Amino acid sequence: MQFPESWLRAFCNPPLNTQELASLLTMSGMEVEELSPAAPPFSGIVVAEILEAEQHPNADKLRVCKVNAGPAFNNGEPLQIVCGAPNARAGIKVPLATVGAELPPGEDGKPFLIKVGKLRGVESFGMLCSARELKLSEDHGGLLELPAEAPVGQNIREFLNLDDTLFTLKLTPNLGHGLSVLGVAREVAALTGAPLTLPAITPVKPVVDQTVPVRVEAPDLCGRFAGRVVRNVNHKAQTPAWMVQRLARCGQRSVSALVDISNYVMFELGRPSHIFDLDKIDRELIVRWAKAGEQLKLLNGNTVELDEKVGVIADASQVESLAGIMGGDHTAVSDDTRNVYIEAAFWWPEAVMGRGRRYNFSTDAGHRFERGVDPESIAEHIERITQLVLEICGGEAGPLVDQRVNMPAPKPVTLRVARAAKVIGMPVTQDECAGVFRRLGLPFMQGEGTLTVTPPSWRFDISIEEDLIEEVIRVLGYGKLPATPPLAPVVAKTRSESRRGVHALRHAVAARDYFETINFSFVEERWERELAGEENPIRLLNPITSQLSVMRTSLMGSLLNVLRHNLARKASRVRVFEIGRVFLRDASVQTGAASVAGIAQPMRLGGLAFGPADQQQWSQRDRAVDFFDVKGDLEALFAPRQLRFVAAGHPALHPGRSARVELDGQPIGVIGELHPKWRQAYELPQGAGAPVLFELELDAVLARSLPVGQGVPRQQAVLRDIAVIVSDTVTHESLMQTIGTAGDALVRSARLFDIFKPAQPSGELKEGERSMAIRLELLDEEATLTDERIEQAVATVLSALGEKLGARLRA
Repeated sequence: MQFPESWLRAFCNPPLNTQELASLLTMSGMEVEELSPAAPPFSGIVVAEILEAEQHPNADKLRVCKVNAGPAFNNGEPLQIVCGAPNARAGIKVPLATVGAELPPGEDGKPFLIKVGKLRGVESFGMLCSARELKLSEDHGGLLELPAEAPVGQNIREFLNLDDTLFTLKLTPNLGHGLSVLGVAREVAALTGAPLTLPAITPVKPVVDQTVPVRVEAPDLCGRFAGRVVRNVNHKAQTPAWMVQRLARCGQRSVSALVDISNYVMFELGRPSHIFDLDKIDRELIVRWAKAGEQLKLLNGNTVELDEKVGVIADASQVESLAGIMGGDHTAVSDDTRNVYIEAAFWWPEAVMGRGRRYNFSTDAGHRFERGVDPESIAEHIERITQLVLEICGGEAGPLVDQRVNMPAPKPVTLRVARAAKVIGMPVTQDECAGVFRRLGLPFMQGEGTLTVTPPSWRFDISIEEDLIEEVIRVLGYGKLPATPPLAPVVAKTRSESRRGVHALRHAVAARDYFETINFSFVEERWERELAGEENPIRLLNPITSQLSVMRTSLMGSLLNVLRHNLARKASRVRVFEIGRVFLRDASVQTGAASVAGIAQPMRLGGLAFGPADQQQWSQRDRAVDFFDVKGDLEALFAPRQLRFVAAGHPALHPGRSARVELDGQPIGVIGELHPKWRQAYELPQGAGAPVLFELELDAVLARSLPVGQGVPRQQAVLRDIAVIVSDTVTHESLMQTIGTAGDALVRSARLFDIFKPAQPSGELKEGERSMAIRLELLDEEATLTDERIEQAVATVLSALGEKLGARLRA
């Protein structure tokens, strides 16, 4: 909700400055998200009148104007201004930047200083300004024309009230009564005690007797429907500047006089309404639920398919409007409109809620109706709309026809003063509570220690006792709450050393040069189908967008989306990780405090690396990150525990460059390059290497082995190098595993340090063979090793390699 401070102060003007007023609203629950000036800083600009506008002697598109800027400039004599605006003409009043004036800062952040200039040989003593040059709007079609009553010589900031401040409120869904300037003013009046000034609304006396028959067939959709005919309006009438200004400062552009009036009353009083072209209505209006297969072309140009769950206003031949959301194109007012029908209704919030999102749009009207709009003030607000229509567009009003079909019955809510004091945490008296309710305009009856409130028609958020307790403390002031320390002892929990914390894990992954990212748990169905192989994901009943409609079973789709987001912003090197929850179907899961029946919600660690393996530096060439870089990151993360990587497939990963990650013989995740077909499908660059992804079970990552103290060996280790010839199919893992299980206790470690394969088979190496050189570390902690024992240990290793892998010693 955005509105100008000056409009709010027209309703209620407490003795507070802007910052104090914003703080008051925030502390009362209506958070002021932003305060912004109505106009940028500039000076030296006044109201001026163009007296003459002659063609420039040396330029077709320039005019030489004689301008009256008032007695304070040039001793009251006209100024000569050269202007190129197409609407520069005698008789209009426009902003004039006088010599020495400063226009709003440009792209360089510096103000533009006005000096005496010469254009095509003619001197110019100032500049006539457009709205865009003053940064009041993006309109650059010509000079900003001011009303004829604008006083010549007056500072433009004062005349247009440009020192105003725009308030932007971040309202929670229960504060529907705050979606209007009147609603916010009611709060300010209650909080400060300043008087509330309401606009003068005088009932319009009908001068024509024409009405439109209305049938309300769905009382569960519409509780009250009112309207009146206004004939012979001038739809081409100009919207008053004050109304255009207030709408602009609410973020609403001016459309036409009738539409602007409807929008103005919505922001002023919180009353959405609709104005029909009377001559396009076929005989009557019918308020009902739509029928399957019906269609409606809306004011925004979209044609939507309707069904029985959507409320509509129809005439005798077709649907004309989406109830409480948006009008239809067929009966919209246009330049040819002469007669109109003004409609306002009470739509049940449940009947409007979520309907706009079904069609992928939202409207100011729907936003208000689904939170609740005052049903009792409909007639009064139609009188306000009619009054403005007659003042601005003229016309002749008919009688107001008002149907009360199914009005909401307010349910009394009782506040126990003792209960309120206990919940609030400080003593409050019954008189204090009663005073709060009087200030808020909540009618109540008193009992012994109780107050029973009947919520007024504009408060849909008061339904339980806690709502009244909230009203009491926010009006009394949260600042009055005492600083009461907790009575319970604060005892720190000691985490087991066998499990590291999630925060420590974040630091460990970040130390490997990854940046943390946080994503939604609901994702596109396409990601689940293509990247996780999940054809039946868990669907959301009410997704925030049609794309994010399912719960994720893998983090990979979210990480790829982060990659695409960064690549679109020219990032060449991306390394990201996420610790997040996935959602899997599991019939064994029962409903609990943190679980839902049939759905497992494990936590996982996922990561992605793309682009150069290292930061750019002069001493080495750029190299794209590969499988082994990320594999090394995981090994460092788990050290000293040993991971095992087993070749395996995954729907998202390259079939020949992916592996299953195992820890202590148990699978805990996957790692690999993104499949080439998904690189193409997700429009990733083809020449910068493939993204490498991993996804691991979080519990396995958090677990860690405790260090065990070990003395320094008294004996010296012995190193022996052996080179064996093996088949090309023998892997490093199988080689190390065979050495480890050879059974000789002297072998403490083994490390591969060389692989040799000649270009052409020769000597000992045959086709399909290669030489692998291994360094063995031998140690006996109790006795010095002899040559015999060393040779026996090496022979044992060679024998095991020969038996299990067919290896032979290279000469």
